Amino acid sequence: MTARLNLGQVAPEAYQAVFGLERYVRENVEHALLELVKLRASMINGCAFCVDMHSRDALAAGASSRRLFALSAWHDAPFFDERERAVLALTDAVTRLGEHGVPDEVWDGASKIFTERELADLLLAIATINVWNRLSVSTRNQPPLEV
Repeated sequence: MTARLNLGQVAPEAYQAVFGLERYVRENVEHALLELVKLRASMINGCAFCVDMHSRDALAAGASSRRLFALSAWHDAPFFDERERAVLALTDAVTRLGEHGVPDEVWDGASKIFTERELADLLLAIATINVWNRLSVSTRNQPPLEV
């Protein structure tokens, strides 16, 4: 599959605007939670480039391969704590945003664990990776064959 467009070259100002959000979430969301958000949303969206990048990033940061492989079945996997489960449920709901939005039970579960500021930052993290996924999938951005 051939890439269709290099957004960073064609619209560098827009690319930098999205990267501004990326910088913000990197500075304001706990790294381990951010990697779960990025990898889970990328799996849901079928973004090969982002799944590759974020799985490599998580492994480099010390995440176990068992946890990363189990992320696709996190509901049934015993490897995630209450905070991580709340983040994953929120990531699933926001990424798959249907006509009824984020279910109350998902929001309530997250709001019992995280402060309003933390929830705001998590929502921005989820939204940001979804923007990157949509851009990457649409332009057929491919992961490198060798790293």
